Amino acid sequence: MTSRIAAIEYCLPTTLLDNEALAALSDRWTPQRIRAKTGIDTRCIVDDGKSSSDLAVDAATKLFESSVITPDEIDFVLLCTQTPDYFLPTTACLIQNRLGIPSSSGALDFNLGCSGYIYGLGLAHGLVSTGQARNVLLLTAETYTRFIGENDLNVRTIFGDAAAATLVQANPAASDDAPGIGPFVYGTDGSGGEKLIVRKGAFREAARPPGSDNTESSEADDEQPRLFMDGPEIFVFTLTAVPDLLSRFMKQSGMSVDEVDRFVFHQANGYMLEHLRSKLEIPEEKFVVEMSDCGNTVSSTIPIALKRAMISGQVRPGQNVLLVGFGVGYSWGAVLVRWNPASSQ
Repeated sequence: MTSRIAAIEYCLPTTLLDNEALAALSDRWTPQRIRAKTGIDTRCIVDDGKSSSDLAVDAATKLFESSVITPDEIDFVLLCTQTPDYFLPTTACLIQNRLGIPSSSGALDFNLGCSGYIYGLGLAHGLVSTGQARNVLLLTAETYTRFIGENDLNVRTIFGDAAAATLVQANPAASDDAPGIGPFVYGTDGSGGEKLIVRKGAFREAARPPGSDNTESSEADDEQPRLFMDGPEIFVFTLTAVPDLLSRFMKQSGMSVDEVDRFVFHQANGYMLEHLRSKLEIPEEKFVVEMSDCGNTVSSTIPIALKRAMISGQVRPGQNVLLVGFGVGYSWGAVLVRWNPASSQ
């Protein structure tokens, strides 16, 4: 059994943070400089009281409203998030209940960031191809901005919040020689874990001792869970890992760059994407960039870019689309998608 991406929808919070507001926080920045360094004009910020599950439910609801599938047809829910609602229970279980998906379905969270969509497609493809599920709802949802200090322009200029919902299902049009999704290539290097990390909040470096009274907190800001990113090291890692990843993929698939119709990379930032495109000699017209109005939304960047490219006609049925994710972990991966969405998409 082969699989396909049948449909994609996404949800962006309505609160926006633009470059003018960020530039007002520091004499070192101007709106133009922020745009030049990041490729971003505005970022979408989750409202107080909202969490990753709320964004994921909104994205999934949009998918169901498109009439491509109903909740009672879903066999498995996969949620990629590094900002779950709780340590436990599993956020995917809460989403299953809120969406009215049958209790006969499976549901799980997995903690992965910028490469998470690739890994999620791998998990969904495995469930479908082994007959464990027919229709998999793959959700990506992040509220990274909750980890960012108000004056931390190193990361506040880059990240935004979002969720996406992808329907992965059996592909009636595919063959063993041309599956809808695959092959996959992965990579992991945990030695880079400290280059993009939130230290506080879990149990290695807990913000509060387990069991302490936290009904009233007087902790200083530096005791809160905060996102740290070593930008230069992340840049060096990316310029090394991604070209090697593509080389491995082309060798494994037997394809050439010329046979790929569109490339959709993790939308990290505009500066990095242009360096990668240039280094890999990918023609500009084949390279999808969709992040200026929402920022780097971590695991949701690829599905958002895919959906927008489909709407604009950059991605069309029958095309070979190479998806590439890379970042926190370090973790990276690539997969070929032969674009064959449901007719309503």
